[in-house]
Amino acid sequence: MPTYNEKENIGDLIQTIWDVLAPLPVKAQIIVVDDNSPDGTADLVRKRFSSRPEVVLILRKEERGLATAIAKGIEQSQADIIAVMDTDFNHHPKDLPKLLEQVPEADMVIGSRYISGGGMKTSRLRYLGSWVFNVFIRLVLRSPVKDNLSGFLVLKREVVDQVKNKPIFYGYGDYCIRLIHYALKAGFVIREVPVIYEFRLGGESKTDFVKYLVSYAKATLALRFGG
Repeated sequence: MPTYNEKENIGDLIQTIWDVLAPLPVKAQIIVVDDNSPDGTADLVRKRFSSRPEVVLILRKEERGLATAIAKGIEQSQADIIAVMDTDFNHHPKDLPKLLEQVPEADMVIGSRYISGGGMKTSRLRYLGSWVFNVFIRLVLRSPVKDNLSGFLVLKREVVDQVKNKPIFYGYGDYCIRLIHYALKAGFVIREVPVIYEFRLGGESKTDFVKYLVSYAKATLALRFGG
């Protein structure tokens, strides 16, 4: 989980994840990659979960960025199955079990807003804008995936190992477009399960969809015409 100024959310989020996973026959590790948040996110994680070795804090003082933080967390993980999610409760831990239950039949599972049963409780305009852009991605890349910008993923480590030499983890949310694209090209089985994007519980969103629209479009076109 990548964090930047998520002090208001991260403690409760980690605890909620533990509560959700507790009944499941899994051994979990939670990795928080914090980009030296000035609000004390890292200090909160360190203090609140000091007795839980399963919670791993990676503090980055030089490098910045969502995609590279996710790559760092995946690199440091010790699991055969990896979950990637936001840290503001937009992606709710209660949905993790239904993503996990699709493995091992699926190699990657996407929490999707754009299949039956999915959606967003946040801005209707943002929902429609993202839906339209996903249609653009599907048409350009000829992709069967309906939510290429979800960012709520469960995947087998072999997927990461297979595509690790591809230029994927840079920029912002466009890493997700590239990861899904290269996983499909490698022949991995991808499934989508419906999720509802919840309201952020605290702090301020770092996502400005309009700002990133151009870079996402460039990323999509680069994949279509360059590989």
